[in-house]
Amino acid sequence: MSSYSVCFCFRRRFRPASVEAPTAIKDVFKQYVEGGAMGAEELRRFFEGVQGDATASREAAQGIIDATREMKYLKVRHKKGFSVDEFYRYLFSDDNAALPPLRVYQDMNAPLSHYFIYTGHNSYLTGNQLSSDCSDAPIIEALRKRVRVVELDLWPNSTNDNVDVLHGRTLTSPIELIKCLRSIKEHAFTESEYPVIITLEDHLTPELQAKVAEMLVDTFGDTLYTTESESLEKYPSPTELKKRILISTKPPKEYLESKSFKGKEPQGRKGYDTKHDNANKIQHETSEHFQEEEEEADEGDGKSHHMLPTEYKDLIPIAAKKKVKGDLASSLKIDPQKVTRFSLSELEFENATLSYGTELIRFTQRNLLRIYPKGSRVTSSNYKPLLGWIHGAQMVALNMQSAWCIVAML
Repeated sequence: MSSYSVCFCFRRRFRPASVEAPTAIKDVFKQYVEGGAMGAEELRRFFEGVQGDATASREAAQGIIDATREMKYLKVRHKKGFSVDEFYRYLFSDDNAALPPLRVYQDMNAPLSHYFIYTGHNSYLTGNQLSSDCSDAPIIEALRKRVRVVELDLWPNSTNDNVDVLHGRTLTSPIELIKCLRSIKEHAFTESEYPVIITLEDHLTPELQAKVAEMLVDTFGDTLYTTESESLEKYPSPTELKKRILISTKPPKEYLESKSFKGKEPQGRKGYDTKHDNANKIQHETSEHFQEEEEEADEGDGKSHHMLPTEYKDLIPIAAKKKVKGDLASSLKIDPQKVTRFSLSELEFENATLSYGTELIRFTQRNLLRIYPKGSRVTSSNYKPLLGWIHGAQMVALNMQSAWCIVAML
């Protein structure tokens, strides 16, 4: 059961949807099983009759059942073998893959923009988007599932002398950035040697940006991919980037430009510092923040910044492009001299496909396009990724905390 606090007044509990076998699987199961469990002989006959494996033996089938007993996610509860739901989960597991799951058969020597990239959203959250804990545990779990893009939201800590990771303007509890970075370093390449991209949503002063640069260099060392030039004409290939960490965020110059026209009082860490504000205030802040969460809401500390931390800028090989408000056509213009990353919410993207479908596809031929869930998905639900893939979006960011059936498509 998952529990969520609603407006500080009451809690609602939700039971996760059961992973039940579809009718087609149940029908096949009934063809080979008379009782309630599929034993070794029934499994052997299934391999021979349905999967066409004439060499299948009873011993091999029993070995599969025995091995499966050791796997938590495929736990066999019947002593005699698989139940119908366990049989279903086995069929769609890596253990029954047509091809070895860890072997790459595709050509991985084209630019990075030619590939779909397994992308997480708010990778540090353990549950819902409003009040769950921030932790490195979901980051580690995502990397074990071969997620290649990890998102971190960076905010000053309560004393403004260090950097925390949390979902700003909400009640999520923070975690220190350095702990997340160390976990990424330890687990980045345990399941895949292809590059890990860390997308940073930056709400920091230049002084803290410089501190982040120091953390990145100290933590990742030579694993960190950097370039001598300020921009890339094309992205390197996944093969060239094996076992490298890449940072993607707005360069400091664009970060400051996005602040200079706002003229607002600093928002800071409202949700974090004022946990006992009334429900209406929280709800208003949340809806306002989530509409343009990723690109427009980073207010910084409101001070005038006269110095840019060059150390930070030099660590950003995948620069995020600033939105041109009300002018998507300009945002999607292609610069033949450099490549970039551009982000749209799922609603912005759906609207864009109606008028700018061709421009989106043309943009993704060289550049990276990232789509992220709309702000109303406070329970960490997900949208359907197919529309993004059809238009060439390489980074279709999903909440890895839920919706296993969509995540399984990746």
